[in-house]
Amino acid sequence: MIANRWPLTRLDGVIERRILVNFRVDPARLALLLPPPFAPQTVNGYGMAGICLIRLRDVRPSGLPSFGLTSENAAHRIAVQWRADGVAHSGVFITRRDTNSWLTLAAGGRLFPGAHHRAKFRVEATPSSLELSVLSDDGLTDIEFSARPAECLPSSSVFASLAEASRFFEVGAIGFSPDNAGDRLQGLQLRTMDWRVTPLDVAYVHSTFFAPGGPMGADAEFDSALLMRNVACHWNACPPPKTDSDRRRRRTTWGTTRANSLEP
Repeated sequence: MIANRWPLTRLDGVIERRILVNFRVDPARLALLLPPPFAPQTVNGYGMAGICLIRLRDVRPSGLPSFGLTSENAAHRIAVQWRADGVAHSGVFITRRDTNSWLTLAAGGRLFPGAHHRAKFRVEATPSSLELSVLSDDGLTDIEFSARPAECLPSSSVFASLAEASRFFEVGAIGFSPDNAGDRLQGLQLRTMDWRVTPLDVAYVHSTFFAPGGPMGADAEFDSALLMRNVACHWNACPPPKTDSDRRRRRTTWGTTRANSLEP
């Protein structure tokens, strides 16, 4: 898959509500879903995949006044890593995006990165509980989620503490997703004015992507869920993930061209 820069350089907005639902998955299973140069990022031997359920407000190109628009969105993602300049980088590869926003659908790949799919969202949010469901028009995304605030992560989580989990996702805030044609990557990096997350006690979670026959596999195990509310943020366009192998190919190509030019 070819990497490609997202056309816009920056979007501003507010994360009104963001839920990160995390699953432990066999890294070998996740590797089959990833294009180069990505490899699964692991925590204590487990690959991490999940669902980002996010309500956005006032998203617009930087410098423009607020449109007053809100949207509900869902993204299925895999924590990934890659190397460039001899340095390890981390982020997420987004396998599927769903939204209820007509603007996001119409401008997918231009104003908003990556291909998006139309879905219906049902949300009941109070200070003491969260109930969400997502059903895409094409029937491929079916999500049910129910949770309430918690004091700490589940004891079964691969993360030793809330601080460790928070740091993992804060550092991995660069996301790449396929464009509408499916052959190029578009990337962006989330930057928040005040990163903060709280744990959730999940009563029920279901996604077709983690169900039997789904792409993530039925052996995926729920790990934890985190909540973010009312955070001002912006998204910066990310350059293509240049890798060490890319540079080796360029050097080889240059050397071959140079050698050919010296032939009589």
